Amino acid sequence: MTNVLELRGVGKKYEGFALDDISLTLPPGVIMGLIGPNGAGKSTIVKLILNLVHRDAGELRVFGLDAARDEAAVKARIGFVHEVPAFYPHMTIAGLGALVAPFYPRWDEPRFRQLLKDFDLPPRKRFWRLSRGMRTKVALALALSHHAELLVLDEPTSGLDPVFRRELLERLTGYIADEGASVLFSTHITADLERTADYVTFVQDGRLVFSSTRDEVMDGWALVKGPLALLDDDTRTWLKGVEVGPLGFVGVSDDIGAARRRFAGQDIIIERPSLEDIMCYTRRPC
Repeated sequence: MTNVLELRGVGKKYEGFALDDISLTLPPGVIMGLIGPNGAGKSTIVKLILNLVHRDAGELRVFGLDAARDEAAVKARIGFVHEVPAFYPHMTIAGLGALVAPFYPRWDEPRFRQLLKDFDLPPRKRFWRLSRGMRTKVALALALSHHAELLVLDEPTSGLDPVFRRELLERLTGYIADEGASVLFSTHITADLERTADYVTFVQDGRLVFSSTRDEVMDGWALVKGPLALLDDDTRTWLKGVEVGPLGFVGVSDDIGAARRRFAGQDIIIERPSLEDIMCYTRRPC
């Protein structure tokens, strides 16, 4: 079965920042969380997938097609939700649907109207009068109304209340179950992905840290806590990142089995980390 998304050695250079050698694979019917701190390169990856910027290196295929050469065919099968949805402010929600529909061969007007009801969105209300949460709901309704095979979400829950964040995640899970679609969910709010993501891709400073199944990440990484006396130069080199405090150190390793063997019999606590632990502590140099 053709992968929904494939990046092989993708790179993009800007003045002062470079996305370097990014490789990932997104199979059909799954959610991939794209995580990393602000400025890590997540939005650049999204822009490359949508062909909003041109890559300088590597190969990028969506549905087996070249994202740049086959742009129209690819975009007809993608739904996109941005952190700050921007549509014509004077248009009504219903008018936005009518404007967008001709671009998508599989546009489903009954589904669009049903989604507006589900999201409590008044069709005749103008976009500029909507709250931030309602604007995100409009973008999601538009993205879901043409049976998109890939949903690309760029920080869609940033600044939104927990109730709507949970509603969005439940909606995505249901959409995948019903449609067999895939989701690329770019976010720095890792709690949104703890229960829903099947795969996790972590980028930092424009480089790929890992791209694996969530279970491989959660079962493979270790959170290591111990006294400063045990934090020698060799341990610093071995850890992927560490934070030092007055009472000891906290670090992360990408090999929980090796961590347990290395610190066996010592005054060390080894736990399974959260995605937030991994993202935060790998930012701190050893």
